[in-house]
Amino acid sequence: MSAQVFVAKECAPGELRVAATPETIKRLVKDGLTVVVQAGAGAGANIADKAFEDAGASIAQDAQQQKAAWQSADMVLKVSPLQKNDALGADEATLLKPGAIVISHVWPHKQLELVKTLAERKVSCLAMDLLPRISRAQVMDSLSSQANIAGYKAVVLAASRLGKYFPLLMTAAGTIQPSRVVIMGAGVAGLQAIATARRLGALVEVSDIRPAVKEQVESLGAKFIELPMQESGEGQGGYAKEVSKEFLAKQQEVLKARIAQADVVITTAQVPGRPAPRLVTEDMVKAMRAGSIIVDIAADSGGNCELTENNKEVVKHGVLIMGYSNLPNTMPEDASNLYARNVYALIKLVNDKGALKLNLEDEIIAGALLTNDGAVRHQATADALKAKAG
Repeated sequence: MSAQVFVAKECAPGELRVAATPETIKRLVKDGLTVVVQAGAGAGANIADKAFEDAGASIAQDAQQQKAAWQSADMVLKVSPLQKNDALGADEATLLKPGAIVISHVWPHKQLELVKTLAERKVSCLAMDLLPRISRAQVMDSLSSQANIAGYKAVVLAASRLGKYFPLLMTAAGTIQPSRVVIMGAGVAGLQAIATARRLGALVEVSDIRPAVKEQVESLGAKFIELPMQESGEGQGGYAKEVSKEFLAKQQEVLKARIAQADVVITTAQVPGRPAPRLVTEDMVKAMRAGSIIVDIAADSGGNCELTENNKEVVKHGVLIMGYSNLPNTMPEDASNLYARNVYALIKLVNDKGALKLNLEDEIIAGALLTNDGAVRHQATADALKAKAG
């Protein structure tokens, strides 16, 4: 008998993405798995239930069927962490049977109670946000696929709200100078923001504490802002690491003059499992011209700008500050397509002709496996739980 995969409808407020698409469901069925989709799971991404049925899935229509699907599932696919589901009247984690596998984003440092529940119920959780940054895992890297969207959308949002053109224009009425854009952080989101801003014709400058990204920045036609590099900001897996307060202060000093001349500032700097570094102070915002814009992609982890308010647009000192924590969700169709392909690639590692098996010797599985057989396998999360317990 083949394992049953359940594609849940997201219940996080405003979440429009879905963890599987007709494209990936066809592949799952072909690979010997049985797929059940919660009714309306794809509505936010404009995918009708019939499209899932045509791909080979069955639909859990009413609350009774949906609850039964949760309880019988061998694997559950989600985008957001498991949480209280008002429609079902239960916490999603408590509906799962022992030995079930969950694939989703978790952000375990923020979800310690959820992790504890998963371990107690002997649920195996493969956290998409814990996948190791190795070449084999690139096709599964949802952080990159979703950050790519965030970087693109941040520039589009800024361009739509700025009271100026992005490109240089030569008109009969005179020359329009191009807008100046400063991008902080040249990870996946930052690089996509650079490419998008350059395609729109802006002059782009980029700041990053990792000297290794300079070549990538310049290859996209942007100028790299040189920083005093007494210490490296290069972390494991290509991520940035947390740096000292002294280094951060020197970085801010260099950036203040660049930001004062900018029409748009896009901040993308984040450190895994830590609050976002504060790169833009209130004094720096005060130095910006009225009508300029800051788009803070790191809003959900505290924000790179100290005036950012999560999931809000605020005007401070004449500057519009946009603090969006889930920009990929504003493009749910492509975001779902990419995420679903990431998830499918991970499932291929645990699918053995319709049966689900976790190979703990595989470095991808070992890296992403948050809980398994009653244990918290991710060491940093296990340490955090012990510290919380006192």
